Amino acid sequence: MTAAFAFGTPATGNAYTQIGRTAQGQGMSGTCVVRLIDRRTGMTHRVNGTPLVIFTRRPSDAVAELLSGRDRSVWEARVDLIEP
Repeated sequence: MTAAFAFGTPATGNAYTQIGRTAQGQGMSGTCVVRLIDRRTGMTHRVNGTPLVIFTRRPSDAVAELLSGRDRSVWEARVDLIEP
């Protein structure tokens, strides 16, 4: 799985879980934005023209739910930490 931060360089592995753990460990809210990205186009998935965006404090759960039943060679989840 690939996660990218603030539309920057992709990081491989479980980077999305590291964000949540770091933020929670420092006593921050750890709120993140999770987006479902089509790897073929690089665009955020849209539902009725609106980008699919999830705001959460548990990004690993959101990523797992978004990618459930999807071909991971076509879809990726991007996680951005919202600064307090």
